[in-house]
Amino acid sequence: MDYKDTLLLPNTDFAMRASLPENEPKRFAKWQKEGAYAKMKANRKNASASFCLHDGPPYANGHIHIGHALNKILKDIIVKTHYFSGQSVRYTPGWDCHGLPIEQQVENKLGEKKKTASKAEIREHCRAWASEFINIQRDEFKALGVIADWDEPYLTMKYAFEADIYKALCAVAKKGLLIERSKPVFWSWAARSALAEAEVEYEEKEDYSIFVAFGLSPEAEQKIGAKGARAVIWTTTPWTLVANQGISLNPNETYVLTAENLIFAKPLIESVVAQGLSKGEIIKEFKSTELEGLYAINPLNGRKSLFMLGEHVLMDGGSGLVHTAPGHGEDDYFVSLKYNVEVIMPVDEGGCYDETLRLKELLPKDLLDEFIGMHIFKANDRIVELLGEFALKVSKFTHSYPFCWRTHKPVIYRATKQWFISMDSPKLSGGRSLRQVALSELENVEFIPAAGIKRISSMIENRPDWCISRQRDWGVPIAFFRHKGSKEPIFDEEVLENIASIFEQKGCDAWWELEISELLPKNSKYKADELEKVYDILDVWFDSGSTWNAVLKSGNYDAGGFKADMYLEGSDQHRGWFQSSLLLSCAINECAPFKSVLTHGFTVDGKGEKMSKSKGNVVAPDAVAKEFGVEILRMWVALSDYTDDLKISPDILKQTAEQYRKIRNTIRFLLANTNDLKEIKTDNFTFIDKWILSRASETFSAVTKCFKSYDFSKGFNILLGFLSGDLSGIYLDICKDRLYCDSKNSARRISAQSAMSLIAKALLSLVAPTLTYTVDEALSSAPNVVKGDWSDVFSISEFKLDFDFGINASFLLASRELFNESIDKLKKDKIIKSTLELELVTDSRRILALCDEFGDDISDFYGVSAVVAKESGEVLCEVLCKFACDEANFSTQKASACKCPRCWKLNASKTDTLCPRCQAVMESK
Repeated sequence: MDYKDTLLLPNTDFAMRASLPENEPKRFAKWQKEGAYAKMKANRKNASASFCLHDGPPYANGHIHIGHALNKILKDIIVKTHYFSGQSVRYTPGWDCHGLPIEQQVENKLGEKKKTASKAEIREHCRAWASEFINIQRDEFKALGVIADWDEPYLTMKYAFEADIYKALCAVAKKGLLIERSKPVFWSWAARSALAEAEVEYEEKEDYSIFVAFGLSPEAEQKIGAKGARAVIWTTTPWTLVANQGISLNPNETYVLTAENLIFAKPLIESVVAQGLSKGEIIKEFKSTELEGLYAINPLNGRKSLFMLGEHVLMDGGSGLVHTAPGHGEDDYFVSLKYNVEVIMPVDEGGCYDETLRLKELLPKDLLDEFIGMHIFKANDRIVELLGEFALKVSKFTHSYPFCWRTHKPVIYRATKQWFISMDSPKLSGGRSLRQVALSELENVEFIPAAGIKRISSMIENRPDWCISRQRDWGVPIAFFRHKGSKEPIFDEEVLENIASIFEQKGCDAWWELEISELLPKNSKYKADELEKVYDILDVWFDSGSTWNAVLKSGNYDAGGFKADMYLEGSDQHRGWFQSSLLLSCAINECAPFKSVLTHGFTVDGKGEKMSKSKGNVVAPDAVAKEFGVEILRMWVALSDYTDDLKISPDILKQTAEQYRKIRNTIRFLLANTNDLKEIKTDNFTFIDKWILSRASETFSAVTKCFKSYDFSKGFNILLGFLSGDLSGIYLDICKDRLYCDSKNSARRISAQSAMSLIAKALLSLVAPTLTYTVDEALSSAPNVVKGDWSDVFSISEFKLDFDFGINASFLLASRELFNESIDKLKKDKIIKSTLELELVTDSRRILALCDEFGDDISDFYGVSAVVAKESGEVLCEVLCKFACDEANFSTQKASACKCPRCWKLNASKTDTLCPRCQAVMESK
């Protein structure tokens, strides 16, 4: 007789083959149709705790890359972790819509038409470009399984949003922190705009290293008693020498005159000897103060160069005498302010010398036509040539240099009139500066990883005033009026509020489209013909840095309250969004806008190298989704240590897919074997069920702790170890016999099914934040005992296992492992095919006591047909192998009974006869 049909075999619609690429889009479409995000809000409207993750806006330009996918998936997992633990959650996605990259794309698209296009036309094209990519990126983010308020995202180019950005600017101005001054700032000649520090990245660049001799004025020669002496400066930017206004010396150092009649700082004499500039014979020593206020002579133009004293002059290289051009360096600028030295700026916005060369006589007349209009970097060679014998040593070297992160061209320092937010003005409560408030507030923020606070604190401690003005078209204007005569800006509250009101209705395009008279309030005390507009626009970091105001405080979005529970972005945002958000909130609210900050690393290929199209190592999110499915990408995020750079490659994704299959197959086994259970019973668990429930409770508790502290990688590794080891490797394998061969209502079978149902329910709730697609699919196939009142994944609430039966199975597990090692040779030598052919013989009182209490549970634990006692001195018929564990002796022998044709255990009295258990099952049918 074929007994297969009498077995209670597993049955489920939850497929072994996931077919993720085909099924995920359909499931997400269903979620969207049913309003998943709205459902999440409704399900937790009475929750006692809430969680708000404030989205750092990606830039609305281009398709998303794998770094975007990492960021959005990690956010989604964290929001869902809080949701499934019972909290009310808010996640409003947003986009950064203004700025140079979009404007450059529009300029490229317009081509020659750009020259005749009005500012309004350019802005209209920019708005359309941003809108197009918002829609593209929104669909790409949705495809990652990210649940958010996609119907009401925040866009920095919305009219009301532009008004809120402007209101934040006005609030900073009212605090007295907004200042306008001419000062050298990072200048992108390629973009023709000032840059903030966050818009600068460093790359290797080759530059000159040049030592230049400046002659001394007669008064300076007389002071040090050396006719014909020359002061030696060192510079890497020969092109700035035309704008030289001084030479800075360290006020605390001694300077020397060498036998070559050259002046150097004494601590650097060995270095200049090594450079071949001097033989090192010192004729005279003198204090730097002796030259202060006297002059050297610039060899390029014969202009006077003032000797000044400055602490910025270091003794770590060069000559100890610093060429000072206050229009081209921050240290130069500040030391020149002290000596009331004029700031000369002979370079135009495109990086070319301008008419200032002629007006200030910065070069001989016969060279002016050659140099005016020449790009400064192209001028270096000619400057060196003109210096002639005054160039004592000329070489080239490669060093780290600031580049514009948008145009990828080297930047310069260029003095222009710009708007700044002051870091050190004592304008905040208690006479504190913005720098002091920001540093103080960081102490109240949780950083994940914890080292983040050191990084951002260091940046805040050392950063200069924030230059917030840009000279471009596409952005929110610094919409202030100024008096034509005095050039003083007007911060009148009534005027500012009226402009903000107009922006809310018409957008900030109105600043260019309306006349001054139309922008002033009715019956204003100011006369339109006496005013002029400021046409600079705001740095886009100001836009995104003020999103806490426009999104969390404005009431225009259901996005959670201020402060946000978390800001989450890449680690580069310590110098970007985290910092701009912190500074603006501290300037206006005197507190940080976030309670916690989580940062992740960058995505690299499998070898740890940066991805680039030229290398052919780019991994695109849509390609991963098509080949593996989004669920594999989500699991890759969860399995990776996001605190460091994250490696991704086809091989890594294949490994991730294998780990996903372990989880999926475990879920499938649990669902398939509980499909006919009507009711979970917890009052009479067997030994093995008590053991696995205790282990699952312990494991799931540890995993939950990891997940709630955002250590997903550690949590999943613990979980996968449990699923592969204790659960699948031992428990589920042991339970197959009772599940398939016991009667449907046997106590042992119901005990195992009840344990499995509880574990399945807890497992689904545990992995739902990451494997949302899979859990939703599993619930559609799950028996009622598992899903209960869960209708879909978004109806899940945290389900905890809390069992501790005090079972110590370490001895059993250790002896089982030794048993498996011992029988490997028996299988290899084909003495046995299955452990069911064996009986385990032991003198272990512990094992035998368990056998008396739990019967077949113990033989099932070892996978043998029986566990029997060995009497002292008893001789076994045929010992197949032996082992010992904790001084207990074990041996194996061939089972003495016959094989049952139904369950295959050797427990039958005769060949082709059912064992007593199977006989009873068949009789009950």
